[in-house]
Amino acid sequence: MSTPEYPAPRIGIPVRLSDADAPGADQRVIEANRIFDDVVELIRAAGAEPVLLRPESEGVPLDAQVAGCRGFVVPGGGDVDPALYGADSDHPALYDVNPAQDRLDIAVIRHALENRLPMLGICRGMQLLNILRGGSLHLDLPKTSVAHDPVGGEEWAVHEVALAAGSTVAGVFGADRIPVSSGHHQAVDRVGEGLVVSARADDETVEAIEVDPDAESAATTAWSVGVQWHPEAFVPSAELRLPLFRALLEQVRFERPAGGRP
Repeated sequence: MSTPEYPAPRIGIPVRLSDADAPGADQRVIEANRIFDDVVELIRAAGAEPVLLRPESEGVPLDAQVAGCRGFVVPGGGDVDPALYGADSDHPALYDVNPAQDRLDIAVIRHALENRLPMLGICRGMQLLNILRGGSLHLDLPKTSVAHDPVGGEEWAVHEVALAAGSTVAGVFGADRIPVSSGHHQAVDRVGEGLVVSARADDETVEAIEVDPDAESAATTAWSVGVQWHPEAFVPSAELRLPLFRALLEQVRFERPAGGRP
């Protein structure tokens, strides 16, 4: 008996709204828009169909766009509006604060959480997951022994992170330490309700969060993982690019409806 073939599951990804082609655009905005394309390609490489989500696409509301999505990836980008977690909105280190981007990304994350759909948050996406659970961010990380933002013209700051034993991310990579690529000046401060830290840099910066398996809400929450690093980067190793996207897709397949249709 042959195994039935199913169409590739649809994975929603909110587009980046800041204009990288605008005169004088911040180089970080240009980079965020470029690596967005890398994330889209990794979703395809994992075996899924990426669905680009917009605030409203050709008159189609966001609710209708997400309706057929089985999982989500929320990528990196500019800083989240500090007002969302009660912090100083005039901090001089802030860049590319875009309320429209916040609204789009938050709506996608909220849809995933409320509908128990798997989600991967990358950098800014992880930070928003934490904020939606009542957490907060460091507005601007102090300089430490670990470089989290690239210097000297480098594209990424490469450093190691320690993965918590028994965590989802440790299981994904089959390791307790991995090298990662970073490009951020903010990070999780107060951890949101029902979340647990599952990776840290050597300076104790939070590098990954996920649903706390011991939390009361865990039984009604889908696979939700956030990483502060950029798995889409080609450094430090091409082998480290796909595992998180494949893990997300495995959750999508695991959650296939009982009728057998995607």
